[in-house]
Amino acid sequence: MATFKFELVSPERILFSGDVISVIVPSIEGEMTVLAGHAPLVATLKAGIVFVQTTDSNGKEFFVNGGLVEINHAATTILAEQGRFIEDVDTEILDQEILTAETKLAGSHDEDEKKRLHDTLVQLQEFKHVFANRKAA
Repeated sequence: MATFKFELVSPERILFSGDVISVIVPSIEGEMTVLAGHAPLVATLKAGIVFVQTTDSNGKEFFVNGGLVEINHAATTILAEQGRFIEDVDTEILDQEILTAETKLAGSHDEDEKKRLHDTLVQLQEFKHVFANRKAA
């Protein structure tokens, strides 16, 4: 199978860098699957899981909360506002992210910022529900 270069970068570190078969990205327009040779695109990310398929039988998962994905014919790069290895995520971390978004929303006076923060809050709450059900399964 054809591969392409992929990097997932958070403000703290590079979470992943290497050749992959595919990447599933949680964009605000919906989940996107990126394969080698994908048409160029830039999209905004929402809170969710990035699934990176590294071989036919192996993959890695990461949690992202906001950011951008840039796709071109040769590579895909995610610049996450927040990113973690999925094994480092639990409901306490998600509760803290929700509290942070609520606090920022309550203190915002800019209407565009309020909308963005409200959308982030809704995405985090939805993700927490999905994440909790996934852990229970």
